[in-house]
Amino acid sequence: MLNIDCTGQVCPIPVIRAKKALEGMGEAGGVVAVLVDNDIARQNLQKMATGLGYQSEYVQKENGIIEVTIAAGEGCAVDSCSTGEDSGLVVAIGRNTMGEGSQELGQILIKGFIYALKELTPPPTHVLFFNSGSFLTSSDSNSLEDLRALEAAGTVILTCGTCTNYYEITEKLGVGEITNMYGIVTAMAEAKRLINI
Repeated sequence: MLNIDCTGQVCPIPVIRAKKALEGMGEAGGVVAVLVDNDIARQNLQKMATGLGYQSEYVQKENGIIEVTIAAGEGCAVDSCSTGEDSGLVVAIGRNTMGEGSQELGQILIKGFIYALKELTPPPTHVLFFNSGSFLTSSDSNSLEDLRALEAAGTVILTCGTCTNYYEITEKLGVGEITNMYGIVTAMAEAKRLINI
């Protein structure tokens, strides 16, 4: 087992270090244990493991330390489910308004845009929120119902954790999951088509 101490390091550093360690094990695989000191890093490590098809578990230790164990290689793969037709579309939203000019109009437009995304068949694979766009996934967002419908249709809703921490709205997340900039970049890079607002 390879041990990696990422205490005191903010995401996406623990995710990147763990991913490199897993890749370094080759096809034979192995086990990586990562120490972190915040739950967002723990969540991001487990999401990364699931995305790669590996099993993971965690143990809460003393002094707020969390040990995330990831098992990679033959016999460690998690069954993944195909969602059928894949649009390959990723939508990145970096603001809580759409267009330039009136902020009030911009808020109306972004709500209409998210509603229209919900009507696409098949829906986007991912909708990514960062900077002031992170307000759109908070519990008091007027787009919450449409975003929950998108999520129910299979769209992955991800919001930047650095952004929610900056705006002090992490506890108000109303839909989807917290991610890091590495997760956002990966989703954008793997997109067949990308809309960036």
